[in-house]
Amino acid sequence: MFHPKGPSFVELVRQGLSSMERGYDLLAPKFDYTPFRTPDDVLKASVEQAGPPGSVASALDMCCGTGAAMRHLRALCHERVVGVDLSQGMLDEARQRLADAPGSAALEWVRGDALELPWREEFELVTSFGAFGHIPEEDEPRLVESIHRVLKPGGRFLFVTGEEPSRLRPGYWMAKAFNAAMRVRNAVWDPPFVMYYLTFLLPRARVLLEARGFQVEVRREALPEQYARHGLCVVLATRQ
Repeated sequence: MFHPKGPSFVELVRQGLSSMERGYDLLAPKFDYTPFRTPDDVLKASVEQAGPPGSVASALDMCCGTGAAMRHLRALCHERVVGVDLSQGMLDEARQRLADAPGSAALEWVRGDALELPWREEFELVTSFGAFGHIPEEDEPRLVESIHRVLKPGGRFLFVTGEEPSRLRPGYWMAKAFNAAMRVRNAVWDPPFVMYYLTFLLPRARVLLEARGFQVEVRREALPEQYARHGLCVVLATRQ
């Protein structure tokens, strides 16, 4: 399914009936062959918004998956790049895939929860790509608080999001239908698997970040045109 090297339908069903940790452990070896992975041109264009190569000391990639963003972050940073993820399987894949990543920054992998990051004022930059669907809406304020805590004063949170799509678009209703199916799945099946679409969109993301004292800048022209025309943009939120 998706790609000859990607997961089969049966494998995806097995993943979806597991816990989040176990599901992504199962998916990890084939994750990069699914449409769930953020495209490299999006990652490259986004990380470039943080500055030229070597201009950042330390960065944390939250929910790092197989390390796709960390490959770009290593060239940006001159001290350390840390990837944190709930799935040990994804971290193991990241460690293997980044063995040849260009750059000199030290690479670290930590198994952990994005809502309970274990650092305090250690990073100049926090990034996250494609992971907000795993954070329930009611936990988004906790997510913002967790990011604020690990950033140094003046540090930045960089991510990609967009406006809520038009209700006239079929994709909007497909996403809503998927979300409804996931809520039913989680109501009748244990353990839960948190995965929803249309999450942490503007303007809600801006409201939550500004409420915690971030200065928010939306860069609507940062991404390649094929993404920007669908309303996707890069957000840089600076901790005051």
